Amino acid sequence: MTPQQYCQDKAANSGSSFYYSFKFLPRKKREAITALYAFCREVDDVVDECTELKVAQVKLAWWKDEISNLYQGKPIHPITQALQPVVADYQLSEEHFNEIIDGMEMDLNFNRYQDFKQLQLYCYRVASVVGILSAQIFGFTHRKTLKFAHDLGIAFQLTNIVRDVGEDARRNRIYIPLDDLARFNVTEEDILRSRESASVKKLLGDQIERAERYYDLALQALPAEDRKQQRVGLIMTAIYRTLLREIKAGGAEKVLNARISLGPFRKILIATGCWLKNL
Repeated sequence: MTPQQYCQDKAANSGSSFYYSFKFLPRKKREAITALYAFCREVDDVVDECTELKVAQVKLAWWKDEISNLYQGKPIHPITQALQPVVADYQLSEEHFNEIIDGMEMDLNFNRYQDFKQLQLYCYRVASVVGILSAQIFGFTHRKTLKFAHDLGIAFQLTNIVRDVGEDARRNRIYIPLDDLARFNVTEEDILRSRESASVKKLLGDQIERAERYYDLALQALPAEDRKQQRVGLIMTAIYRTLLREIKAGGAEKVLNARISLGPFRKILIATGCWLKNL
């Protein structure tokens, strides 16, 4: 199996909405973004699949060493082998890859976030940094496009938090800031025990509004001259905002006990429509 095929399989098996948007890219950029996404999935799986804290810490430390190997021109893993031409062609920063790993380490050290400032750092590391690297691969002419990528990453991660609140709770994780819970008179037990109350609905509605604000900030920052190159980000925005609005329309509190998602055919329709709109 070639490094590119390894990355392709990793991306395809994730079932993520991101995978649908990659298909519209020319081959070189498609392979580059697939390798980046495979890296993100690989380090995320360390946290999700390792039941022993020390084992996960050792694996993430190995990945930091492997990123160093990558930038020294001697990668070992198929993903970093696939990334080797990518980091050179698109001038991707070693620091950004390490920040993504730092974000995964936060999942090992925290299962609660006291306030949005603390959560925002997590969102930046695991999502905004990925967005910035992706924007470099897609191409841009205006520095404001990096602001678009940053805010879009925050919006995507906030959407994931709302979508996965029940699933995370069953792993004893609460990503919604605790001061937000207190503001809406919701307890940790309410989340952990999946209590679908009016207070929880209001809390989740507030989280949805925060995500929507970041989508708005991102789109306001994107210069017109870079819209075509950043179409993948716009496709993801269309898919994720559709999901977010469906969660709200169907009763946001329902995410405590059911995973709400869009089917593959609908994602393809949204992606195709958005791509054609931004030709």
